Amino acid sequence: MTHFRYGPVELYLVGFTGEVPSPEVRAALGDLLDTGLVRLLDVLLVTKSNDGAIETIEVDAGGALDLNGASPLASGLIGAEDVESLAEAIAPGSSAALVALELTYQRELAEKLASSGGAVLFSERVGAPIVNALLDTAEEALAEQSVVVEQEEGDSHAHA
Repeated sequence: MTHFRYGPVELYLVGFTGEVPSPEVRAALGDLLDTGLVRLLDVLLVTKSNDGAIETIEVDAGGALDLNGASPLASGLIGAEDVESLAEAIAPGSSAALVALELTYQRELAEKLASSGGAVLFSERVGAPIVNALLDTAEEALAEQSVVVEQEEGDSHAHA
C-alpha cells in the first residue's frame, strides 16, 4: 500500500485588523488543531501598508502566534508566489495570516486511492457561508412548496 507522510493541504488567508490575529482568532485555529483533523504546516503573517507594500513574517516554532502550543511542521512551505497571488485580497492597511493546513483526515483516502490506481482528478472546496446560504434557500423553497401542497390538498377536500 502507498504511504503518504502528508495528506492534502489547503491554504487559508485569514484577514484581521492590526498586525497579529486577535486572541479569539488564534483560539479558533488552535482549537481546530487540537482536534487532530488538521495539522499546521506553515504560517505567514502578511501586512499590506496603505500604499500597498507587502511585508511578511514567517511564524516559526517559537513565534509570537500562540495556537494552543502548536508549531508549524513545515516552515517555508508557503512560497513568495502564494503570498503574491493572495495579497490582492488583503485591504490596504490590513493584515492576514496565510495558513497551510494538512487535512490529516484525508491522508488515508489519498493512500487508498493511490494504491488502487485511482487519482483525484478534481477537488473544490465550497466555503461555509456559501453552503449555508444555498441550503437555507433550498430549505425555505421546500417549506414554501409544502405549504402550497397542503393548501391545495385542503382546498380539494373542501370541494369534495
